[in-house]
Amino acid sequence: MEEQRQQLQTILREYLDQHDPVVARLDEQQLKQHAIAYLQSLTPTQNKANGVEDEQYWQQMISDVVGEAIGLGPLESLLQQSEISEIMVNRYDRIFIEKEGRLQRSSACFSDEAALRRAIDRIVLPLGRHIDEASPMVDARLADGSRMNAVLAPLAMSGSCLTIRKFSPKPLSLEDLVRSGSLSASAAEFLTIAVQCRQNVIISGGTGTGKTTLLNTLSAQIPEHERLITIEDAAELQLQHDNLIGLETRPKNQEGNGEIGIRQLVINALRMRPDRLIVGECRGAEALDMLQAMNTGHDGSLSTVHANNARDAVRRLEVMVLMSGLDLPVTAIRQQIASAVNLIIQIARRHDGKRIVTGIHEVTGIDGDTLQIAALFERSQLQQALTHCGVPASFAMRQPETVQRALQQCFS
Repeated sequence: MEEQRQQLQTILREYLDQHDPVVARLDEQQLKQHAIAYLQSLTPTQNKANGVEDEQYWQQMISDVVGEAIGLGPLESLLQQSEISEIMVNRYDRIFIEKEGRLQRSSACFSDEAALRRAIDRIVLPLGRHIDEASPMVDARLADGSRMNAVLAPLAMSGSCLTIRKFSPKPLSLEDLVRSGSLSASAAEFLTIAVQCRQNVIISGGTGTGKTTLLNTLSAQIPEHERLITIEDAAELQLQHDNLIGLETRPKNQEGNGEIGIRQLVINALRMRPDRLIVGECRGAEALDMLQAMNTGHDGSLSTVHANNARDAVRRLEVMVLMSGLDLPVTAIRQQIASAVNLIIQIARRHDGKRIVTGIHEVTGIDGDTLQIAALFERSQLQQALTHCGVPASFAMRQPETVQRALQQCFS
Protein backbone atom coordinates (compact mmCIF):
# COMPACT_ATOMS: atom_id res chain seq x y z
CA MET A 1 0.00 0.00 0.00
CA GLU A 2 2.85 2.41 0.80
CA GLU A 3 4.36 1.69 -2.59
CA GLN A 4 1.07 2.65 -4.26
CA ARG A 5 0.94 5.89 -2.28
CA GLN A 6 4.49 6.80 -3.30
CA GLN A 7 3.70 5.96 -6.91
CA LEU A 8 0.70 8.31 -6.87
CA GLN A 9 2.76 11.05 -5.24
CA THR A 10 5.39 10.76 -7.97
CA ILE A 11 2.74 10.83 -10.72
CA LEU A 12 1.06 13.91 -9.24
CA ARG A 13 4.31 15.81 -8.69
CA GLU A 14 5.41 15.15 -12.27
CA TYR A 15 2.02 16.34 -13.53
CA LEU A 16 2.07 19.55 -11.45
CA ASP A 17 5.68 20.27 -12.42
CA GLN A 18 4.67 20.61 -16.08
CA HIS A 19 3.71 24.28 -15.39
CA ASP A 20 0.45 24.09 -17.31
CA PRO A 21 -0.85 27.71 -17.63
CA VAL A 22 -4.41 26.50 -17.02
CA VAL A 23 -3.36 24.89 -13.75
CA ALA A 24 -1.38 27.98 -12.74
CA ARG A 25 -4.57 30.10 -12.76
CA LEU A 26 -6.44 27.86 -10.31
CA ASP A 27 -6.82 28.76 -6.64
CA GLU A 28 -5.97 26.18 -3.98
CA GLN A 29 -9.43 24.62 -3.78
CA GLN A 30 -9.78 24.41 -7.57
CA LEU A 31 -6.28 22.97 -7.83
CA LYS A 32 -7.17 20.24 -5.32
CA GLN A 33 -10.29 19.31 -7.28
CA HIS A 34 -8.31 19.30 -10.53
CA ALA A 35 -5.61 17.06 -9.03
CA ILE A 36 -8.21 14.64 -7.60
CA ALA A 37 -9.94 14.42 -10.99
CA TYR A 38 -6.61 13.76 -12.69
CA LEU A 39 -5.68 10.93 -10.34
CA GLN A 40 -9.19 9.48 -10.53
CA SER A 41 -8.82 9.34 -14.31
CA LEU A 42 -5.95 6.93 -13.73
CA THR A 43 -8.07 4.70 -11.48
CA PRO A 44 -8.91 1.92 -13.99
CA THR A 45 -5.26 1.52 -15.03
CA GLN A 46 -3.88 1.77 -11.54
CA ASN A 47 -6.48 -0.59 -10.08
CA LYS A 48 -5.60 -3.21 -12.63
CA ALA A 49 -1.86 -2.75 -12.26
CA ASN A 50 -1.84 -2.77 -8.45
CA GLY A 51 -4.74 -5.07 -7.75
CA VAL A 52 -6.64 -2.48 -5.74
CA GLU A 53 -10.23 -3.59 -5.37
CA ASP A 54 -11.44 -1.42 -2.54
CA GLU A 55 -12.80 1.70 -4.26
CA GLN A 56 -13.29 3.57 -0.97
CA TYR A 57 -9.71 2.93 0.06
CA TRP A 58 -8.49 4.08 -3.35
CA GLN A 59 -10.45 7.34 -3.14
CA GLN A 60 -9.11 7.98 0.37
CA MET A 61 -5.58 7.38 -0.85
CA ILE A 62 -6.10 9.88 -3.68
CA SER A 63 -7.46 12.43 -1.22
CA ASP A 64 -4.49 11.94 1.11
CA VAL A 65 -1.95 12.23 -1.72
CA VAL A 66 -3.54 15.43 -3.05
CA GLY A 67 -3.80 16.88 0.45
CA GLU A 68 -0.12 16.28 1.08
CA ALA A 69 0.97 17.61 -2.32
CA ILE A 70 -1.19 20.75 -2.31
CA GLY A 71 -2.67 21.26 1.16
CA LEU A 72 -1.53 20.44 4.68
CA GLY A 73 -1.65 16.68 4.32
CA PRO A 74 -2.84 14.77 7.41
CA LEU A 75 -3.25 18.05 9.29
CA GLU A 76 -6.31 18.96 7.24
CA SER A 77 -8.55 16.24 8.65
CA LEU A 78 -7.26 16.89 12.19
CA LEU A 79 -7.94 20.62 11.90
CA GLN A 80 -11.53 19.89 10.85
CA GLN A 81 -12.28 17.83 13.97
CA SER A 82 -13.72 20.27 16.50
CA GLU A 83 -13.08 17.95 19.46
CA ILE A 84 -9.31 18.16 18.89
CA SER A 85 -7.81 21.13 20.76
CA GLU A 86 -4.12 20.66 19.96
CA ILE A 87 -2.06 18.96 17.26
CA MET A 88 1.57 18.06 18.01
CA VAL A 89 3.79 16.77 15.21
CA ASN A 90 6.90 15.43 16.95
CA ARG A 91 8.32 14.28 13.61
CA TYR A 92 6.86 13.51 10.21
CA ASP A 93 5.64 10.04 11.20
CA ARG A 94 4.68 10.74 14.82
CA ILE A 95 1.64 12.95 15.46
CA PHE A 96 -0.11 13.39 18.82
CA ILE A 97 -3.40 15.15 19.48
CA GLU A 98 -5.18 16.50 22.54
CA LYS A 99 -8.83 15.49 22.66
CA GLU A 100 -11.01 16.41 25.65
CA GLY A 101 -7.90 17.31 27.63
CA ARG A 102 -6.13 13.99 27.04
CA LEU A 103 -3.12 13.32 24.84
CA GLN A 104 -3.21 10.43 22.41
CA ARG A 105 -1.27 9.34 19.38
CA SER A 106 -2.90 9.81 15.99
CA SER A 107 -2.74 7.25 13.21
CA ALA A 108 -2.18 10.08 10.71
CA CYS A 109 1.34 10.83 9.53
CA PHE A 110 3.28 12.54 6.75
CA SER A 111 5.04 10.43 4.14
CA ASP A 112 8.46 11.92 4.81
CA GLU A 113 10.32 14.92 6.24
CA ALA A 114 10.01 16.84 2.98
CA ALA A 115 6.20 16.59 3.09
CA LEU A 116 6.14 18.02 6.62
CA ARG A 117 8.45 20.87 5.56
CA ARG A 118 6.15 21.70 2.66
CA ALA A 119 3.14 21.81 5.00
CA ILE A 120 4.97 24.18 7.37
CA ASP A 121 5.89 26.45 4.47
CA ARG A 122 2.29 26.50 3.25
CA ILE A 123 1.17 27.67 6.69
CA VAL A 124 3.72 30.42 7.27
CA LEU A 125 4.30 31.91 3.79
CA PRO A 126 0.77 33.36 3.30
CA LEU A 127 1.13 34.97 6.73
CA GLY A 128 4.25 36.87 5.75
CA ARG A 129 6.46 34.73 7.99
CA HIS A 130 9.41 32.62 6.93
CA ILE A 131 11.27 29.64 8.30
CA ASP A 132 14.55 28.25 7.01
CA GLU A 133 17.97 27.16 8.23
CA ALA A 134 18.86 30.76 9.09
CA SER A 135 15.59 31.26 11.04
CA PRO A 136 14.64 27.74 12.17
CA MET A 137 11.79 28.74 14.53
CA VAL A 138 8.53 30.52 13.82
CA ASP A 139 5.28 31.49 15.57
CA ALA A 140 2.28 32.20 13.41
CA ARG A 141 -1.49 32.34 13.38
CA LEU A 142 -3.72 30.38 11.04
CA ALA A 143 -6.70 31.95 9.26
CA ASP A 144 -9.13 30.45 11.81
CA GLY A 145 -7.19 31.97 14.72
CA SER A 146 -5.32 28.82 15.70
CA ARG A 147 -1.75 29.35 16.86
CA MET A 148 1.16 27.42 15.42
CA ASN A 149 4.81 27.00 16.28
CA ALA A 150 7.39 25.17 14.18
CA VAL A 151 11.02 24.25 14.77
CA LEU A 152 13.35 22.81 12.13
CA ALA A 153 16.32 20.49 12.43
CA PRO A 154 18.99 20.54 13.77
CA LEU A 155 17.33 22.46 16.61
CA ALA A 156 14.67 19.74 16.62
CA MET A 157 16.91 16.70 16.79
CA SER A 158 14.38 14.19 15.41
CA GLY A 159 13.41 16.37 12.45
CA SER A 160 10.99 19.22 11.96
CA CYS A 161 8.27 19.54 14.60
CA LEU A 162 5.03 21.47 14.55
CA THR A 163 2.49 22.42 17.22
CA ILE A 164 -0.95 23.84 16.45
CA ARG A 165 -3.23 25.05 19.24
CA LYS A 166 -6.78 25.26 17.94
CA PHE A 167 -9.41 27.65 19.19
CA SER A 168 -13.13 27.26 19.24
CA PRO A 169 -14.95 29.53 16.77
CA LYS A 170 -17.35 30.35 19.61
CA PRO A 171 -15.62 31.91 22.65
CA LEU A 172 -16.50 30.41 26.01
CA SER A 173 -18.63 32.44 28.42
CA LEU A 174 -18.44 32.55 32.20
CA GLU A 175 -21.63 30.48 32.23
CA ASP A 176 -19.83 27.79 30.22
CA LEU A 177 -17.00 27.75 32.77
CA VAL A 178 -19.50 27.44 35.63
CA ARG A 179 -21.29 24.54 33.93
CA SER A 180 -18.00 22.73 33.37
CA GLY A 181 -16.97 23.16 37.01
CA SER A 182 -13.99 25.39 36.20
CA LEU A 183 -15.57 28.22 38.20
CA SER A 184 -18.24 28.44 40.87
CA ALA A 185 -21.25 30.66 40.23
CA SER A 186 -20.28 33.05 43.05
CA ALA A 187 -16.68 33.31 41.79
CA ALA A 188 -17.92 34.02 38.26
CA GLU A 189 -20.20 36.77 39.56
CA PHE A 190 -17.34 38.22 41.59
CA LEU A 191 -15.01 38.31 38.56
CA THR A 192 -17.70 39.98 36.46
CA ILE A 193 -18.09 42.74 39.06
CA ALA A 194 -14.31 43.06 39.47
CA VAL A 195 -13.78 43.58 35.74
CA GLN A 196 -16.62 46.08 35.54
CA CYS A 197 -15.13 47.91 38.57
CA ARG A 198 -11.88 48.26 36.60
CA GLN A 199 -9.70 46.03 38.73
CA ASN A 200 -6.33 45.16 37.20
CA VAL A 201 -6.22 41.39 36.77
CA ILE A 202 -3.33 38.97 36.23
CA ILE A 203 -4.16 35.40 35.17
CA SER A 204 -1.48 32.97 36.30
CA GLY A 205 -0.92 29.38 35.28
CA GLY A 206 1.21 26.88 33.41
CA THR A 207 1.37 26.11 29.72
CA GLY A 208 -1.91 24.86 28.30
CA THR A 209 -3.96 25.60 31.41
CA GLY A 210 -6.38 27.92 29.62
CA LYS A 211 -5.02 31.36 30.54
CA THR A 212 -5.86 32.90 27.17
CA THR A 213 -9.33 31.34 27.18
CA LEU A 214 -10.08 32.85 30.59
CA LEU A 215 -8.60 36.19 29.54
CA ASN A 216 -10.87 36.17 26.51
CA THR A 217 -13.88 35.34 28.69
CA LEU A 218 -13.18 38.08 31.24
CA SER A 219 -12.57 40.64 28.51
CA ALA A 220 -16.11 40.05 27.29
CA GLN A 221 -17.34 41.59 30.57
CA ILE A 222 -15.82 45.00 29.74
CA PRO A 223 -18.50 47.64 28.98
CA GLU A 224 -18.98 48.42 25.31
CA HIS A 225 -18.32 52.16 25.64
CA GLU A 226 -14.67 51.63 26.68
CA ARG A 227 -11.77 51.63 24.23
CA LEU A 228 -9.64 48.46 24.31
CA ILE A 229 -6.22 47.76 22.86
CA THR A 230 -5.02 44.16 22.81
CA ILE A 231 -1.34 43.35 22.45
CA GLU A 232 -0.29 39.81 21.60
CA ASP A 233 2.70 37.86 20.37
CA ALA A 234 0.43 35.79 18.11
CA ALA A 235 -3.15 37.05 18.05
CA GLU A 236 -5.48 34.61 19.83
CA LEU A 237 -8.10 36.74 21.57
CA GLN A 238 -11.58 36.73 20.03
CA LEU A 239 -13.16 39.83 21.52
CA GLN A 240 -16.52 40.97 20.18
CA HIS A 241 -16.06 44.61 21.16
CA ASP A 242 -17.00 47.63 19.08
CA ASN A 243 -14.15 49.97 20.11
CA LEU A 244 -11.22 47.57 19.81
CA ILE A 245 -7.76 47.68 18.26
CA GLY A 246 -5.67 44.51 18.11
CA LEU A 247 -1.88 44.79 17.87
CA GLU A 248 0.41 41.87 17.06
CA THR A 249 4.19 41.61 17.24
CA ARG A 250 6.30 41.27 14.11
CA PRO A 251 9.42 39.07 13.85
CA LYS A 252 12.64 39.94 12.04
CA ASN A 253 12.63 39.76 8.26
CA GLN A 254 15.11 37.67 6.27
CA GLU A 255 17.70 40.44 6.60
CA GLY A 256 17.33 40.42 10.39
CA ASN A 257 15.55 43.79 10.54
CA GLY A 258 12.07 45.10 11.28
CA GLU A 259 11.31 43.27 14.53
CA ILE A 260 8.55 44.84 16.63
CA GLY A 261 8.22 43.35 20.12
CA ILE A 262 5.53 43.47 22.78
CA ARG A 263 7.31 46.20 24.73
CA GLN A 264 7.32 48.53 21.73
CA LEU A 265 3.63 47.84 21.17
CA VAL A 266 2.78 48.54 24.81
CA ILE A 267 4.62 51.86 24.71
CA ASN A 268 2.90 52.82 21.45
CA ALA A 269 -0.51 51.70 22.72
CA LEU A 270 -0.32 54.25 25.52
CA ARG A 271 -0.39 56.97 22.82
CA MET A 272 -3.61 55.57 21.35
CA ARG A 273 -5.96 56.72 24.15
CA PRO A 274 -6.85 53.29 25.54
CA ASP A 275 -9.21 52.88 28.46
CA ARG A 276 -7.76 49.42 29.09
CA LEU A 277 -4.78 47.43 27.86
CA ILE A 278 -5.02 43.68 27.41
CA VAL A 279 -1.59 42.08 27.06
CA GLY A 280 -1.95 38.49 25.90
CA GLU A 281 1.10 37.31 27.79
CA CYS A 282 3.72 39.16 29.83
CA ARG A 283 7.07 37.44 29.44
CA GLY A 284 9.76 40.12 29.51
CA ALA A 285 10.65 43.77 29.95
CA GLU A 286 7.19 44.87 28.81
CA ALA A 287 5.99 44.03 32.35
CA LEU A 288 7.40 47.36 33.56
CA ASP A 289 5.49 49.35 30.94
CA MET A 290 2.32 47.40 31.65
CA LEU A 291 2.57 48.06 35.40
CA GLN A 292 3.17 51.74 34.75
CA ALA A 293 0.11 51.83 32.49
CA MET A 294 -1.98 50.20 35.24
CA ASN A 295 -0.75 52.90 37.60
CA THR A 296 -1.41 55.83 35.28
CA GLY A 297 -5.09 55.84 34.42
CA HIS A 298 -5.54 52.52 32.66
CA ASP A 299 -7.34 50.68 35.43
CA GLY A 300 -9.05 47.47 34.46
CA SER A 301 -6.18 46.16 32.36
CA LEU A 302 -5.60 42.42 32.06
CA SER A 303 -2.70 40.11 31.27
CA THR A 304 -1.35 36.59 31.84
CA VAL A 305 1.89 35.20 33.25
CA HIS A 306 3.39 31.75 33.61
CA ALA A 307 3.49 30.85 37.32
CA ASN A 308 2.41 28.06 39.67
CA ASN A 309 0.66 30.20 42.30
CA ALA A 310 -0.17 33.79 43.18
CA ARG A 311 3.04 34.36 45.13
CA ASP A 312 5.12 33.01 42.25
CA ALA A 313 3.20 35.27 39.87
CA VAL A 314 4.33 38.45 41.65
CA ARG A 315 7.90 37.10 41.83
CA ARG A 316 7.77 36.50 38.11
CA LEU A 317 6.60 40.07 37.56
CA GLU A 318 9.56 41.27 39.63
CA VAL A 319 12.00 39.30 37.47
CA MET A 320 10.42 40.58 34.26
CA VAL A 321 10.66 44.19 35.44
CA LEU A 322 14.36 43.64 36.15
CA MET A 323 14.73 42.46 32.54
CA SER A 324 13.97 46.03 31.43
CA GLY A 325 17.57 46.94 32.22
CA LEU A 326 16.69 49.72 34.65
CA ASP A 327 18.55 49.64 37.93
CA LEU A 328 15.48 49.64 40.16
CA PRO A 329 15.58 48.48 43.77
CA VAL A 330 13.40 45.47 44.54
CA THR A 331 11.41 47.50 47.06
CA ALA A 332 10.44 50.01 44.38
CA ILE A 333 9.39 47.20 42.05
CA ARG A 334 7.22 45.61 44.74
CA GLN A 335 5.61 48.95 45.51
CA GLN A 336 4.82 49.31 41.82
CA ILE A 337 3.26 45.83 41.73
CA ALA A 338 1.28 46.47 44.93
CA SER A 339 -0.27 49.64 43.54
CA ALA A 340 -0.85 48.24 40.02
CA VAL A 341 -2.10 44.66 40.43
CA ASN A 342 -5.43 44.09 42.17
CA LEU A 343 -6.34 40.47 41.50
CA ILE A 344 -4.44 37.30 40.60
CA ILE A 345 -6.43 34.37 39.23
CA GLN A 346 -4.64 31.04 39.44
CA ILE A 347 -5.59 28.41 36.88
CA ALA A 348 -4.41 24.81 36.48
CA ARG A 349 -5.00 21.66 34.47
CA ARG A 350 -5.88 18.48 36.35
CA HIS A 351 -4.51 15.05 35.54
CA ASP A 352 -7.73 14.20 33.70
CA GLY A 353 -7.17 17.19 31.40
CA LYS A 354 -9.85 19.44 32.90
CA ARG A 355 -8.87 23.09 33.29
CA ILE A 356 -9.99 24.74 36.51
CA VAL A 357 -9.53 27.96 38.48
CA THR A 358 -7.78 26.98 41.70
CA GLY A 359 -7.81 30.35 43.43
CA ILE A 360 -8.59 34.06 43.24
CA HIS A 361 -6.28 36.28 45.28
CA GLU A 362 -6.14 39.99 45.98
CA VAL A 363 -2.96 42.02 46.33
CA THR A 364 -3.86 44.16 49.35
CA GLY A 365 -0.65 46.16 49.77
CA ILE A 366 2.93 45.92 50.95
CA ASP A 367 4.31 45.49 54.47
CA GLY A 368 7.96 46.44 54.52
CA ASP A 369 9.42 44.47 51.62
CA THR A 370 6.66 41.84 51.54
CA LEU A 371 3.67 41.98 49.25
CA GLN A 372 0.44 41.16 51.06
CA ILE A 373 -1.77 38.68 49.18
CA ALA A 374 -5.18 37.60 50.51
CA ALA A 375 -7.07 34.54 49.27
CA LEU A 376 -10.65 35.41 48.27
CA PHE A 377 -11.62 32.08 46.67
CA GLU A 378 -9.76 28.80 46.92
CA ARG A 379 -10.18 25.18 45.94
CA SER A 380 -8.97 23.06 48.86
CA GLN A 381 -8.56 19.99 46.66
CA LEU A 382 -8.53 19.88 42.88
CA GLN A 383 -11.74 17.86 42.70
CA GLN A 384 -13.72 20.16 45.02
CA ALA A 385 -15.61 23.32 44.14
CA LEU A 386 -14.09 26.79 44.25
CA THR A 387 -15.37 28.39 47.47
CA HIS A 388 -14.95 31.79 49.09
CA CYS A 389 -12.59 32.14 52.03
CA GLY A 390 -14.76 34.49 54.08
CA VAL A 391 -12.48 37.47 53.40
CA PRO A 392 -14.20 40.35 51.57
CA ALA A 393 -12.41 42.12 48.74
CA SER A 394 -10.82 45.34 49.93
CA PHE A 395 -11.80 47.22 46.77
CA ALA A 396 -15.48 46.74 47.69
CA MET A 397 -15.37 49.62 50.18
CA ARG A 398 -14.57 52.05 47.36
CA GLN A 399 -17.62 51.06 45.31
CA PRO A 400 -21.22 52.35 45.35
CA GLU A 401 -23.61 50.68 47.76
CA THR A 402 -25.33 48.64 45.05
CA VAL A 403 -21.98 47.17 44.02
CA GLN A 404 -21.04 46.50 47.63
CA ARG A 405 -24.26 44.56 48.15
CA ALA A 406 -23.63 42.53 44.98
CA LEU A 407 -20.11 41.70 46.15
CA GLN A 408 -21.42 40.78 49.59
CA GLN A 409 -23.73 38.22 47.98
CA CYS A 410 -20.71 36.62 46.27
CA PHE A 411 -19.16 35.95 49.69
CA SER A 412 -22.34 34.99 51.54
